[in-house]
Amino acid sequence: MEQRFIDWLVSEVGVDPRNDVGIGDDAAVMRPPAGRRTVLCTDMLCEGVHFPASPGYDPRAVGRKAIAVNLSDVAAMAGRPESAVVSVALPRRGGQHVGEHLLAGMLEEARRFGVALVGGDTTSWDGPLVVNVAMLGSVVPGRVWRRDGAREGDVLLVTGACGGSLLGRHLAVQPRVTEARLIAEMVTVHAAIDISDGLALDLSRMLEASGCAAEVDLALIPIHPDAVAAAEAEPTKGTACDRALGDGEDFELLLSLAPAEAEKLLAAHEHGTLAGWPGTSLTEIGRVVAGRGMVGIAEDGSRSVLPPRGYLHAFN
Repeated sequence: MEQRFIDWLVSEVGVDPRNDVGIGDDAAVMRPPAGRRTVLCTDMLCEGVHFPASPGYDPRAVGRKAIAVNLSDVAAMAGRPESAVVSVALPRRGGQHVGEHLLAGMLEEARRFGVALVGGDTTSWDGPLVVNVAMLGSVVPGRVWRRDGAREGDVLLVTGACGGSLLGRHLAVQPRVTEARLIAEMVTVHAAIDISDGLALDLSRMLEASGCAAEVDLALIPIHPDAVAAAEAEPTKGTACDRALGDGEDFELLLSLAPAEAEKLLAAHEHGTLAGWPGTSLTEIGRVVAGRGMVGIAEDGSRSVLPPRGYLHAFN
């Protein structure tokens, strides 16, 4: 059964001319793009953690997400996605159906962004579905975005809106690959990170890596309608702003730029002169300052410590 599934998988994926050896051999052999550096990332999705437990999940949507979250990591480095390898642990019962629809979702998302699936591994077991994708990308030398480059005086920008992702957007990730490419072509970004675990938590990671602090204008936080709906449904779990800061699974980009570069980018966005921009919002939310930690500034000007709330995997 495994060999039949693998034979079918190879036929579905096909051959990509960018690679000397693609899927179907012991390993892939790829040709790195000329004059670019290699970007490598990996993400694992586990049933019951990153998507609902069986039978409540759509394996096609899981497949799309498995590719998309890696695309988000590549975008956060200003990279261009190139290829991916996929490892899956399929449940013994119903594994054929799950595997076929999982691959369909992966191929849909990979082809949308020009990513070649070049190999991986398949196993079956009595446990839940586990999917791991490792993705290769490329970036222009000296132009990679890192999370440790934020500087005092920088402006903080965020794409899209945050919060309430568990109402469904966590399975419909929109990686900001196009946005990252256009931004990198127009301005210099000092630091960047994708918002996977929560805006406040991921901002704190950028600041910690950069040795800086931040002041965040809470009234400017782009709050997704899902965050509003979630807050109304469960008001004891925080306001819509709280959810925008800490829910996670948004996969937006958080950027730190010099004021002049931020002004240039925001002006181009406002006037619609970023050719090819897909319509994603772009919002200034605060600034980088000297010191450590984060301060939230309310609409009335009052200031309070902003905790690094977000999602952390717990184990001991």
